[in-house]
Amino acid sequence: MNHTQIERDLKSLLNHSEIKFYEPLKKYTYTRTGGPADIHITVHDIEDASRVLQYSHKNGIPVTYLGNGSNIIIRDGGIRGIVLNLLELDDLHESENVITAGSGRAIIDVSNYARDLSLSGLEFACGIPGSVGGAVYMNAGAYGGEVKDCLLEVTVLDETGERTVLSNADLGLDYRKSVVQDNGYVVVEAKFKLEPGEIADIERSMADLTERRETKQPLEFPSCGSVFQRPPGNFAGKLIQEAGLQGYRIGGVEVSKKHAGFMVNVDQGTAGDYEALIEYVQDTVNHRFGVQLNREVRIIGEPLHRRSERQI
Repeated sequence: MNHTQIERDLKSLLNHSEIKFYEPLKKYTYTRTGGPADIHITVHDIEDASRVLQYSHKNGIPVTYLGNGSNIIIRDGGIRGIVLNLLELDDLHESENVITAGSGRAIIDVSNYARDLSLSGLEFACGIPGSVGGAVYMNAGAYGGEVKDCLLEVTVLDETGERTVLSNADLGLDYRKSVVQDNGYVVVEAKFKLEPGEIADIERSMADLTERRETKQPLEFPSCGSVFQRPPGNFAGKLIQEAGLQGYRIGGVEVSKKHAGFMVNVDQGTAGDYEALIEYVQDTVNHRFGVQLNREVRIIGEPLHRRSERQI
């Protein structure tokens, strides 16, 4: 199927979407890296998201989902097929202590909204930079709290565009894991069940967590967030620091001097720089301490030197 036909089909099929071709994805990631998407579609409602998936499934076009790009590295060769951007799925409302949020909404926004309503349970998320969809995808957590602690249910689409509602129990939520990952679902909406609280207590907790985050994390540079999962009985940042790797740089990316669990883009770094530095840190820590660090950050797309033919 040629470019012109796909463009014509999509424009006739979608009602509330923006379609761009060969769009640079570094505009959409926290690392400020990433090659182009063959087709980049920003949907404004769930119906259009479903239509994209129906069309792509019927025509054999691969689809990659993108939220706010906070815990992801997109390779320099970009992504073939369709990149479905969900950031405009940003509805936010509350009823009977249940907050419903579109998957593109920042989880920080949901945390702040809960605070303003004197609802407790999402304080831990006040500094997590990801979207609601991303937070569900990886069961995001910080400072002792996790999404699974307050998530009621989610609405997902499968690869054919079919909509399904999954309860917390259906999601298999564990440390940085979920059924969403395993089954290739795309989250389009989530509901959080919270408890009434005292706004002063909620504000105090969020202020404390914000201060801890700002003093310990390298927020002044582009980064992909926490790079590695916590190894059993230890901490990734501690091991990296003890291996003497803080400040170690490959290309324009270095292990943060402020927090060894982060890698920051200090000088026009590339996704290739990130990958090389991640591998070097893993090898060094494994050699020094016999501990294998597993990535928390997702790496997707194609390396620049192995870029395949476009799908359109």
